[in-house]
Amino acid sequence: MMRYIGLNVHKHFIEVCITDRKGKILERGKVNCQREVLLEFATKKLRKHDRVALEATTNTWAVVDLIRPHVKQVVVGNPMKTRAITEAKIKTDKVDAEVLAHLLRCDYLPSVWQPDEPTQTRRALLTHRNGLMSRRGRHMNRVQSMLARLMIKPPCKYLWSKTGVAWLEALELSPVDRLMLDSQLRQITQVNQELEIVDQHLVEIARTDSRARLLMTLPGVNHVVAVGLLAAIGDIERFCDGNHAASYLGLVPSTRQSGNKCYHGIITKMGYPHCRWLLTQACQHISRHTGPLRAFYRRLVKRKPRQVAIMALARKLVTIAWQMLKQNEPYRYAKPMLMAKKFTDLDRKYRQEQRRTPSAARAKAGDGLTAVYDEIGFTDSLSLDQVPDGERRMLIEKDVMMFVEELYRPVKKDKSTQSDK
Repeated sequence: MMRYIGLNVHKHFIEVCITDRKGKILERGKVNCQREVLLEFATKKLRKHDRVALEATTNTWAVVDLIRPHVKQVVVGNPMKTRAITEAKIKTDKVDAEVLAHLLRCDYLPSVWQPDEPTQTRRALLTHRNGLMSRRGRHMNRVQSMLARLMIKPPCKYLWSKTGVAWLEALELSPVDRLMLDSQLRQITQVNQELEIVDQHLVEIARTDSRARLLMTLPGVNHVVAVGLLAAIGDIERFCDGNHAASYLGLVPSTRQSGNKCYHGIITKMGYPHCRWLLTQACQHISRHTGPLRAFYRRLVKRKPRQVAIMALARKLVTIAWQMLKQNEPYRYAKPMLMAKKFTDLDRKYRQEQRRTPSAARAKAGDGLTAVYDEIGFTDSLSLDQVPDGERRMLIEKDVMMFVEELYRPVKKDKSTQSDK
């Protein structure tokens, strides 16, 4: 007999409600949220034909990993869409567990995608890195606040350069202010050391993951942004096109429509917030690089606020990334020198101890984009003749066709100049 089980997961305990096919409550209970206790509960209480429902929360995936081998199916509900729980007049742990069981039984539970183990690991790693970045930012802001309180102006534009840090270390202050400043500087140094360790691990992931290397061919996308985008999107096969991937990341405008009235507001901000931040940081660099993406940005920024144009560019970046991953193809309009430098730096970070010259360094800017991609390892990259007709018309309309042709055209070297050298 198939049973439907609702689990209301909390930090310290889990409320359990078990029903049958007709909705009759067979059993209620409470289980401590501890690994050994949950394993015992799964072994003794759960059956192979059971279906289990729970909502996404902090420790959801740890609970799912423990009980999944003991049941037929585990469904993780989206708490933002479970209106029967969020808008209930009477809301208790017992009621929530029962509602989850009934929603699962009636197949009305809005579920979320369950990431695999590598994706969970990358998300946890990037969340940890985000915490370190926030911590470092707080310490830097406190130093800036101390200088403002003491009415001291730094001698350099960027305070956290080598010159600025040396000036801070030599700054003459009162004993108490000197103690506090030294404390902040030590903590910033410690966080920087932790960030180097995390970034080194991200370099190893990006270098061994072909999908991350593909995404790194996008302008403004380094190994951190590439791994972060893959961690947020997960399996691209679950999206029918790039617009759905952008919607999953919360980069599409919110819509309110009723009758003949339709209002489009700010972006929905659903999904993974740290990935949106990484994408917006990447777009700050894209807006300064020549190419189709910059043309798209400059056309928007003429009639929209800059931040709106940056968000639209981030959405465009996600749709292009989805297409690249779907077709297993690098970005067609990257600058050869920037690509050679980007992958050379990646290999150097990976081989810090050996200090060997990577193969990407042999590709020169004059070799053309196809030659650089061949050196990096993208042997299936398209030539300019294989660009679809619709895309070619877009390049001509945006007045970037000449720029694109220069990317693929190898520069002929002057033999007389070479002989003189």
